[in-house]
Amino acid sequence: MRILVTGDAGFIGRHLVRGLHASGHEVIGVDRAPTADVPPGVTHLRSDLLDREHLTETFARVAPDAVIHLAARTDLDERRDLSGYAANTTGVENLIAAVSASRSIRRVIYTSSQLVCRIGYVPLSDEDYRPTTLYGESKVRTEQIVRGSDGGGVEWCLVRPTLVWGPGMGAHYRRFFRMVAAGRYVHVGRRPLYKSLGYIGNVVHQYEGLLWADAAKLSRRTIYLADYEPVSQRAWADEFQRLLGAPRIRTIPEKLATLAARGGDALNALGWRTFPFNSFRLGNVLTEYVYDLTLTRELCGPLPYTTEEGVVATVAWLRDEGIVGRV
Repeated sequence: MRILVTGDAGFIGRHLVRGLHASGHEVIGVDRAPTADVPPGVTHLRSDLLDREHLTETFARVAPDAVIHLAARTDLDERRDLSGYAANTTGVENLIAAVSASRSIRRVIYTSSQLVCRIGYVPLSDEDYRPTTLYGESKVRTEQIVRGSDGGGVEWCLVRPTLVWGPGMGAHYRRFFRMVAAGRYVHVGRRPLYKSLGYIGNVVHQYEGLLWADAAKLSRRTIYLADYEPVSQRAWADEFQRLLGAPRIRTIPEKLATLAARGGDALNALGWRTFPFNSFRLGNVLTEYVYDLTLTRELCGPLPYTTEEGVVATVAWLRDEGIVGRV
């Protein structure tokens, strides 16, 4: 199958093009950013979602059988309005125009986010939205645009990855691992805090599975991507601590963490936007979220990696990249 992946320079995209190529697919990655990390046998093309004409020409020239759409602005930093997330709104409209004009595309997987609802809220329907950030609002618009256009007139589904982790994670998560390695990370309270997390190798497997899934069960559906069994955040961090050979993770009371987070809120309000700890982040840490992944399991089958295998691979990457020191 010839598969076009938008956003192949991103975290999920880099892993996905490798996985699809290893499975024998012809893979073309499209991103506005250049990347020196293109696997042998994978084609990387430059194109911006906001340039409709060039994007449509690219799709016509490549003539893919299927598209996996990952490209988006994914940070939570925008403070003004949705215009800062034009890639997630106008860019999706342009993508659908390119899909509609194509004569080859049979299926598209459009990527949204769990943040179309506040963390911890399990929606009652696919269109039960409760965003708390401009990024979340932009992904609501992504979904509305896809549904309003019937996905460009081909077989389609929307996917909502949860927190995806593993080798190659971004700067925010690298900070977490450094803190664990240095003995500066703390547990807040003693609850296990179960969450539906997705190891990157399993999420790649799920994306590929959706390319082949029964159209009658997949089309027009909204599907969460995560490991099928929820992970205890406390146990997950402890396993990283153990393999990193780091000091034992201490526990502080939730009330103390709440006071510290309010201090972070004050620093943010005074202009220190990058201060990493505030009430928003503490709320995300303390909120459990477990999704029903019955449909995902039915469509994608068993996952190839356990949580423990994912932790081992991630620790090896952290050491190879010099993000944490070797034991």
